[in-house]
Amino acid sequence: MEFFCYHRDRVGSVGLRDALLEEHWSYMDGFADGMIARGPTLTDDGELPTGSVHIVDLAGPEAARTFAFEEPCYQAGAYRDVMVRRWRNLLGRTMWDFPGGRTGGNRYLVLGLGEGPGADLEPPAKRDELIAYGPLLSDDGTAWLGTAVLLRAPDPATARAVLTADVYADVEVHNWQFGGRQ
Repeated sequence: MEFFCYHRDRVGSVGLRDALLEEHWSYMDGFADGMIARGPTLTDDGELPTGSVHIVDLAGPEAARTFAFEEPCYQAGAYRDVMVRRWRNLLGRTMWDFPGGRTGGNRYLVLGLGEGPGADLEPPAKRDELIAYGPLLSDDGTAWLGTAVLLRAPDPATARAVLTADVYADVEVHNWQFGGRQ
């Protein structure tokens, strides 16, 4: 089962995150075989981290919660909250398979939160700039709770436009970059 995990940073925790970087990477190395995408969200200027995204294939909801809450930065108090949702990989690939590569252009996390019958259940026809795309679901996979997208776009407004307007309770757009060991 695939899961979307988004740890949001606690204000003032950059030093703690930096100190735990090797522990974080070592922890994530243990999940490398199931990793679909990973990387930090960043401030508008791209200078400081604001969170950490991981999309990973795990045994089930309990394993996903263990993954999220045993992460070293979470354990040390660097994160203010964590979102863990079942997810479905509609592109059928990992971020490392993205034809656009690790660098070049602006990268974003677009997170649409909602409820009801669901929206954007299929990727848009133009997929060239999509890095990861899928619905956020309840633990049992039956209820749609939103959509999470990683993509390359010229600006936040263009990134936001990947999701249908006026069907989400809230849409967040965050600067994002490919993660992992450099």
